[in-house]
Amino acid sequence: MTDDPFALFDAWYAEARTSEINDSNAMALATADASGQPSLRMVLLKGHDQRGFVFYTNRESRKAAELAENAKAALLFHWKSLRRQIRIEGAVTLASDAESDVYFATRSRDSQLGAWASDQSRPLDARATFEARFAEMEARFGGGAVPRPPHWGGYRVVPTRIEFWQDRAHRLHERRLFVRDGDGWTEGLLYP
Repeated sequence: MTDDPFALFDAWYAEARTSEINDSNAMALATADASGQPSLRMVLLKGHDQRGFVFYTNRESRKAAELAENAKAALLFHWKSLRRQIRIEGAVTLASDAESDVYFATRSRDSQLGAWASDQSRPLDARATFEARFAEMEARFGGGAVPRPPHWGGYRVVPTRIEFWQDRAHRLHERRLFVRDGDGWTEGLLYP
């Protein structure tokens, strides 16, 4: 047993990467607007370290607008094959332009072009409109490199709480909670 929530996350995540058939890095991202109205969607974890958990998106999307109004979020990883979940809560900061550029360069060309073509979260009159915009981006960038759009980048959830949940027989689950305490963490158990 470790008293470091990041080391425990790394161990569980490594197991999930071998046991989950699809998207072991999928996580639910909960945000709320300034009025407190919550919103939830799935995103993909694209990096994590002692500074936090990183995902990337269009910074003009609904989630980005909510994070601009209320820079707090919650994440949930649920790995059914392992009968485990991890809940993370914390403040959200922007990943640097350099980090965003590095990650964007690893995306498939179509995903890069899609980031330029999509007005994410805004109304779309017809799928054909989006497909036409995608074709315009293909023509615009030709066979050359596709730079990261200025409206696209990363977000980092800086955890203040991390809970590890393990399924047990008869719903007698195990819950370990780590809470940020200055530069370290305090740890405790929660009733199931």
